[in-house]
Amino acid sequence: MSWRKNLYAVTAASFIGFTGFTLVMPFLPLYFQLLGVHDVGEIALWSGLSLGVTPAMTALLSPLWGRFADRFGRKIMVERSLVSFIFIMAAMAFVTEPWHVFALRAIQGLFAGYGALTITMAADSAPRDRMASAIGVVQTAQRLGPALGPAIGGTVAQLVGLRRSFLVTSVFYAVALLLVFFMYKETDAHGDQLRTGRGRVTFRNVLAFENFILLMAVVFALQFVDRSFGPVLPLFVAELGASANRVPIVSGLLFSMTAGAGALGHHLCSRLLRLTSARIVISVSAGIAAVGAGLFAVATGTRLLLVATPLFGLAIGAATTAAYTAAGTVIPSSVRGAGFGLLTTASLIGLAVSPIASGFLGATSIRSVFLLDTVTLLALAATVTRVMVTTPLTGPPTPQAAEEM
Repeated sequence: MSWRKNLYAVTAASFIGFTGFTLVMPFLPLYFQLLGVHDVGEIALWSGLSLGVTPAMTALLSPLWGRFADRFGRKIMVERSLVSFIFIMAAMAFVTEPWHVFALRAIQGLFAGYGALTITMAADSAPRDRMASAIGVVQTAQRLGPALGPAIGGTVAQLVGLRRSFLVTSVFYAVALLLVFFMYKETDAHGDQLRTGRGRVTFRNVLAFENFILLMAVVFALQFVDRSFGPVLPLFVAELGASANRVPIVSGLLFSMTAGAGALGHHLCSRLLRLTSARIVISVSAGIAAVGAGLFAVATGTRLLLVATPLFGLAIGAATTAAYTAAGTVIPSSVRGAGFGLLTTASLIGLAVSPIASGFLGATSIRSVFLLDTVTLLALAATVTRVMVTTPLTGPPTPQAAEEM
């Protein structure tokens, strides 16, 4: 079936692209050392600025690129983004100053956003009753890529050096581009909308769709909680009594377990949505994730973390896919690019705010980070249960959505 071929194309492109990105980005501090920066504070500053500027720019521009995708086609917008990544990553292999890296990362942010568009393309291609499955598959690929990328990147850097690693990453994006170019076929329905000029609405119209602002808050909260572990988890493992030489191993295992469980949650969500509503999946998953975060807050040894981590990751993955699927059911295909772009903006804001908040709280008490996560997830579960309107996953878009057109 053509929709399956489209799904294979965007899933493979997402996995390859996200893997390629994480081949080199975790080793950026080492690259600044190679460029002649030796002061630890300066390395941290350049690394923070360079890593932060791309998601910041993407958060601002993702809805705009989504709007362009609604008007001119998703495929060409993804190709545009991937082509820019090919050249930018290749250019990073030839920089000579730290500010060159920052400038290229800023430019990269201008053209990024293909992650949200590949989710949109998967949702567009799949039958309405398979939308959750399609979104979950692509999100699984986007989560597994970063989980595997650093391990592959470390091997590549060892073999060819840090500079040439950027060229290898450029090749990854070239492969992703070829997959989209040759395998993905823009759906006829979307092509008709482009030719007739339908679907030109403002962002205000998109925000008025049923549950949409609530779903933006859900995506923000889930990303905020999910990313809060990064700055403090190794410190917490050490605080629980792990020896210095075991801290990296245990922390790495926990991070990998979170990613793997999250990917499984993305995958299982479609089955859950066949049994019940997105409202119940999100609220129950948020409650389960709260239990996982709460176990972190009360843990006195690392063994309990091995139980809490997969529980937390599985629930976060399922809730995230359910939120995007719920949005896809109320947003007509003609404006889905703009809608998913706004969801991506909410996600990226959570990504940007979470480490800062965790850093400040962790300076006082690491357990307070997990307590905040627990309270946030419980509040999210209660809010979704009380406020969210249940929308069926089959049939046409809701009347409210149609009226906004």
